[in-house]
Amino acid sequence: MKISVIGSGYVGIVTGMCFAELGNEVIFVDVDQKKIDLINSGTAPIYEVGLDELITKVQDNILATDDYHFALQNSEITFICVGTPSNEDGSLNTEYIESAAKEIGTVLHDKKAYHSVIMKSTVLPGTTENIVQKIIEEYSRKLAGTGFGIGSNPEFLKEGVALNDFKNPDRIVMGVTDTKTQNLLEDIYSSFSCEKYITTIKTAEMIKYASNAFLATKISFANEIGNICKSHGIDTKDVFTGVGFDKRINPSFFESGIGFGGSCFPKDVRALIAGARECGESARILESVVRVNEEQPKKMITLLKKHMSDLKGKRIGILGLAFKPDTDDIRESRAIPVIEGLLANGASVLAYDLLAEENMKKMFPVIEYVSSPDLLYSADALLITTAYHEFEDLDYHDKIVIDGRRTKKAEEEALVYEGVCW
Repeated sequence: MKISVIGSGYVGIVTGMCFAELGNEVIFVDVDQKKIDLINSGTAPIYEVGLDELITKVQDNILATDDYHFALQNSEITFICVGTPSNEDGSLNTEYIESAAKEIGTVLHDKKAYHSVIMKSTVLPGTTENIVQKIIEEYSRKLAGTGFGIGSNPEFLKEGVALNDFKNPDRIVMGVTDTKTQNLLEDIYSSFSCEKYITTIKTAEMIKYASNAFLATKISFANEIGNICKSHGIDTKDVFTGVGFDKRINPSFFESGIGFGGSCFPKDVRALIAGARECGESARILESVVRVNEEQPKKMITLLKKHMSDLKGKRIGILGLAFKPDTDDIRESRAIPVIEGLLANGASVLAYDLLAEENMKKMFPVIEYVSSPDLLYSADALLITTAYHEFEDLDYHDKIVIDGRRTKKAEEEALVYEGVCW
């Protein structure tokens, strides 16, 4: 099948490359010439495990351009994968979605063949039909369902393992309103053996938000229980091992620590809260989820000051800058409030994370970045903020360690060890 993908950011590039691996011809559309040049030269524009090898493998099946007309005229179906950033109040910014819809509508005005447009970006219920569909109808002078198809196909990708998530999904959700679009999506995903759920567009949009909100809730719940456990000298891991045996609950996402970050959970939970507010509903549980998550990393500073009351002039090492291992993504990283807290207390910060270093330098150009974790041994204390496997191989003897990610070797060796929730 011939597919066009609008946006070559995280979701777009992973989606498009995986579609190409399935034998489809994929055209990426982006406004960033640097990304276009990288894709056309066989280089991934983002870091993701296995992506460099995949782009080399599918090079004959992909092309990148800034030309919407070329892309849509040479494809049967378009997936919108542009960014959906937050406004200051947490609500969804639809600027990029609206821009893409205008471009798509303009091209479809002159395209004779039926063309389906699928929303893969994460958007609040009603966005695809009330904003994207209406804009395409306005600019194309065609009606959805007869002149073009419209649908929603949310992604459920985790950074660091996104390629595996795409290839081995728990489910594929397809929100559709017309048979032609449904048939196209079913054809694209015909080789997948997982549950395929056909539903309305609004329902598909809500499934994505409900999924992320629930997982974020599990994390904040685990952290809140973990805080209580620590005050009683209880190992929170043992508690959630016991809880996880309950088949109704499932043990995943109960790793207590310093909270969640990344491009999805924080943004999506805030957007859902804002969306609830707009329709006159409250979201008290989700508001609490956000509050717990914002407070959790600050506990690292509190615990450090138990053992080092005055941080002024102290050299503190930070192990990990990305929001999770195996990515260069620092969006909403829990290391950010930790670094801010250290600097506010007069400490100097040394940080190690080779993948995320360049991105973090844009936010904190004044702190010191080291090329090896060994160079942090001279620090007065170490704070572990990302769960990299390599941190299990370090020497923690004679060190003060505040651990936000449960590093077994640090717990066993450190002179002073404090886990945030254990």
